[in-house]
Amino acid sequence: MDVSEEKIEVIKQTAERIRKDCLWMSTRAGTGHLGPALSLAEILATLYIGILKLDPQNPRWSDRDRLILSKGHGCLALYSILSQVGFFERRHLKDFCSRFDTVLPGHPEMKLPGVEANTGSLGHGIAIGMGMALAAHLDKKEYKVFVVTGDGELQEGSNWEAAMAAAHYKLYNLVVVVDRNRLQLGDFTENISRLEPLAEKWSSFGWGVKVVDGHDVRELLLAFEEIPFVKNQPSVVIANTIKGKGLKIAENKVEWHYKVLTRKQYEDLKNELALEELCDE
Repeated sequence: MDVSEEKIEVIKQTAERIRKDCLWMSTRAGTGHLGPALSLAEILATLYIGILKLDPQNPRWSDRDRLILSKGHGCLALYSILSQVGFFERRHLKDFCSRFDTVLPGHPEMKLPGVEANTGSLGHGIAIGMGMALAAHLDKKEYKVFVVTGDGELQEGSNWEAAMAAAHYKLYNLVVVVDRNRLQLGDFTENISRLEPLAEKWSSFGWGVKVVDGHDVRELLLAFEEIPFVKNQPSVVIANTIKGKGLKIAENKVEWHYKVLTRKQYEDLKNELALEELCDE
């Protein structure tokens, strides 16, 4: 596939907007999983701008592609991209964790247009996505189902039960994207419960596998356009990323799993990172 430079530039700008939104939303709220959201920027921007078949004006369109953010704690990035492509007005980003009944809580819920499943309890997204992909086969629909997982999340056994079943049912319309930033809540993944060789594990479960740079838009586009990687098999994209990407003080730092900038830190970085925030009006 010939990927145009113009398309790549639009996606890069969208990813930059995601990061800026994540920073001001979390600083404003004084809470949020900032590190896990920042590593997702290019993955989500590429999918929503370049790949997914969607209609933001008709969020429940039956032929739409589905995306499940299984690592629901990365929802800052999801909220940003959903607002950018028109699922809701960007002014609502100010409501992130602002009150008990907000439609933008600390983990995504289906009350927000564009959210396909409530996630937060880890290890369930692939099974949910498998069910949706199987439903497409039964209903003779052509939509694809994308599930974005964290790598630490893959230590949950339910993922591998779903992976085995998806291969059994030849769900070639199911795609898992692993945000492989190598960090989880308390340490590096390989110190807690070793995942490598991760690509070989997926292959042994009957999945087509590609390993890419999760911050390289061109690589991501080319990989997603090749799906399914193997005929009649589900596909997994292992996207190597940097946790906290774009915020130097947070990159590859375990403590930034659940940590946000102070207001002073935000103000100090505002000019350097060209940060912008929505007005209260």
